[in-house]
Formats: sequence, structure tokens, C-alpha cells
Amino acid sequence: MPAELNSHLPRGPAGAWRALKWSLKGIGICWRTEESFRLEGWLLLVFVPAGIWLAHDGIERAILLGSLAPVLAAELLNSAIEALIERYGAEHHEMAGRAKDMGSAAVFLLMMNVLLCWGLILIPRWLAH
Repeated sequence: MPAELNSHLPRGPAGAWRALKWSLKGIGICWRTEESFRLEGWLLLVFVPAGIWLAHDGIERAILLGSLAPVLAAELLNSAIEALIERYGAEHHEMAGRAKDMGSAAVFLLMMNVLLCWGLILIPRWLAH
């Protein structure tokens, strides 16, 4: 049955399980094929414990840790855009270049958000000492 015909139906546990498997498959593919995603993943493994340790309360913890995951999500989307563009050929096309640059810019903006969140919380604390 085409997806459009049953997309309004509840997924149920089996559908949720399939969606989880597809999501994990996508993360695995990105981990194996995208160096940037691996680097950001390793940084996440360092920054999560650091954020838990450095945060003074739940709000700070939510901001420090909550700023990290969107970077990986954007990297997944950027990698998906790049894979789709490469599927149609590696020759240069202005619109393909724009799409790739915009995806990269999204990742960059979220990385700057991490720096902003962490800086606004941690720098005043360090300056006070």
C-alpha cells in the first residue's frame, strides 16, 4: 500500500519499531561515511559529561546539553542533501552547490549556537573567579 494511503493511520508498536530501526540505520550510515559526523559525535561524547559536570542546575544542564544534539541532527540532514545531490551526478551545478552550502551553513549556525550557549553560561562564571 503506498505511504500516502496509510500515513494517517496510527503506527502502533511495530511501525514505531520500524521507524527506530530506519533511524538507527541512518545514523550508522552517516557514522561510517561522514567524517564530520564522526568528529561531531566524538565531541558530543566529551561535551555531554562536561556539560553535566559544569552545569549548576537543571536549566543550565538543559541549555548546555540541549544545544549539542541539533548539531548532529543538522549534520544528518546536510549529509542527506549531499547524498541526494551526488546521486544525480558529481558535475557542478549552481543549485546543487547552493543546497550543499546552505546545509553546511545550517550546521555552522548550530555550532555557533553551542558556543554562544556555553559561553554565556560559563564565561561569566570563570570571570567571577
